[in-house]
Amino acid sequence: TPGQERFWFMWDELSEGALGAVVLADTRRLQECFSAIDFFERRGIAFVVAINEFDGAFRYDPDEVRQALDLDPTVPIVLCDARISSSAISTLLTLVQHLLNSTPASEPSFGVTP
Repeated sequence: TPGQERFWFMWDELSEGALGAVVLADTRRLQECFSAIDFFERRGIAFVVAINEFDGAFRYDPDEVRQALDLDPTVPIVLCDARISSSAISTLLTLVQHLLNSTPASEPSFGVTP
């Protein structure tokens, strides 16, 4: 969903049942990421931060962005160009891997009920 404040009314409904999210960060307006990060952290929804590298935008190291956003060290940060489908797919694969790594494995029940 777009990050602009006028779209916030949709966030609760769209995130219901979500396993994870991508926060697309524009380093020219990094302060606008805080509301999305807070939203997902408060709801316990795992997320990754994708630094969208626009043409002509200054490039920041992912660790600089992590520090600026005060992110937990376990939150993955990826560089991407949202205009390129392979870059978006790579970002989504990072999210899926993060979800798999952060979800505790359940023990198989083998159809036996205690």
